[in-house]
Amino acid sequence: MNAAGAEVVGVYPDRIKIAVSDITALSKGDPLKVGSYLRVFDSASCSIIAIIENFSIELKPASSSGTGVTEYQRVYILEALPLGFIDADGNFERGGGSIAIPPKSVAVASRGEVQQVYEGIPKGKRFLFARLARERHVDVPVDGDKFFNRHLAVVGSTGSGKSHAVARVIQTAIGMRDARHGDYRLNNTHIVIFDIHSEYRTAFPGANYLSVDDLTLPYWMLNSEELQDLLIESREEQSHNQVAILKRSVTDSRRSNFTGDDALRARIHYDSPLFFEIEDVLAAARSKNEEMVEGSRGKKQGSLHGKMDNFITRLENRCHDRRLDFLMGDRAKNTTLEKTLRQFTGYTTNESSNVTVIDLSGVPFEVLSITVSLISRLLFDYAYYHKKNHPEVRTETPFLVVYEEAHKYVPKGGPAKHNAARTAIERIAKEGRKYGITAAIVSQRPSEISETIFSQCSNFIAMRLTNPEDQNYVKRLIPDSLGPLTESLPMLSSGEALLLGDAAVMPSLVLLEEASPVPSSSDVQYLQEWVRPWHEVLFQPIIEDWER
Repeated sequence: MNAAGAEVVGVYPDRIKIAVSDITALSKGDPLKVGSYLRVFDSASCSIIAIIENFSIELKPASSSGTGVTEYQRVYILEALPLGFIDADGNFERGGGSIAIPPKSVAVASRGEVQQVYEGIPKGKRFLFARLARERHVDVPVDGDKFFNRHLAVVGSTGSGKSHAVARVIQTAIGMRDARHGDYRLNNTHIVIFDIHSEYRTAFPGANYLSVDDLTLPYWMLNSEELQDLLIESREEQSHNQVAILKRSVTDSRRSNFTGDDALRARIHYDSPLFFEIEDVLAAARSKNEEMVEGSRGKKQGSLHGKMDNFITRLENRCHDRRLDFLMGDRAKNTTLEKTLRQFTGYTTNESSNVTVIDLSGVPFEVLSITVSLISRLLFDYAYYHKKNHPEVRTETPFLVVYEEAHKYVPKGGPAKHNAARTAIERIAKEGRKYGITAAIVSQRPSEISETIFSQCSNFIAMRLTNPEDQNYVKRLIPDSLGPLTESLPMLSSGEALLLGDAAVMPSLVLLEEASPVPSSSDVQYLQEWVRPWHEVLFQPIIEDWER
């Protein structure tokens, strides 16, 4: 027993039990609390680092006084989770099975000793955006290559700080510089954010910002599944005939609008990424709907006469819907594949940018999944063909694609309208790492996300979660010995998170650094606004924007 009266009284596979008679002497006057770090020695230079999980107070009989009255002494019983072993050279190794029996002594770990736990990451790979939540002087870096190369998930209930966490991670990435290259304005970071609530523009004022008014996403780049999601109602009786007309008319229109060699024209198919005229599809549908054929007694109605009314109406509505100008309008017809790729990859003609924010708040919900699907597929295909054309070199422009509120367009199961987006994002999750394209899945309901996508994520930032199903999902991700860390998930403060995965030295409860500037995702200050004098509203600009 040391001077503080601290000794190990129990060693278990997942915890160490310590009895302390003088808690003030052990902590040397500093507050000792749940989450503090201890060092358990088995020799003069080797020790285990453990974190206090809980404590209790027991009253034990002390020496009896001359009056025969038994006096009691307080003994603090600390239970600590062993994190790893620090050897004689100061190197930290995960696991707590190396301690010799009996342990020699117990002491509160110094700041340097706690920091040593997280020093195993090589300097050139250190990526830092958080500190320990209970020891805020301790930096918690991750291995940057593993963090961005193996898919990331950021989960947390509304108000837990997900948007701020994502913004801080990205701001740290685009702020990195290598002094060996001198001064330069942009590093080689490439990040695309699907911003479903228009939150990230303020966090990245220099970003390539694409609202629905700036976005150009040509309908003729949609693949067969996406086209059918957009134009066909699968539950209709004539849906199979509608698909047949769509397939034939799209293929014919692609061929007729192609200006290359006849040999190449013959190889054009339904999914070829070549221009077709949507009016050709509408003309084909009208033709079948009005078709008269020769019969034994003269002209008679064709087999589809009058049965394509719903299909024609849907086509006309899509073509004339001003909300879909970014997809079906003139600018979508007149753009090129290169221009479309440049707007998403940050290589714009005006000025390049590390971050591309795609503001989906103005995209009609019925085409949200298709929009995400097409952009994701184009980004994957770009990465694939870039790698294919440069097989001898490393991937020089790796991408991170951030899917905000992912449960809205890649839910587990769900309607057929989500199939295209689910397929595109699952492809990135399963194959993207080989081509330098990584997904960051952000959601307040991790249990509702496609399991195929979530199972491919190797790094997690788990913020406050109040739903038991979501809590259990995160609990399954970490070893049983570290399970108690997840008990705090429903009680975490805004900005606190459980950081775990391949890139982390060990699962840790951290506090993320504040984003600067911040995203516009703060809660509405109801009382501050309601207590003010009555505020007049100008309705005309709202109506004009609405009707547009």
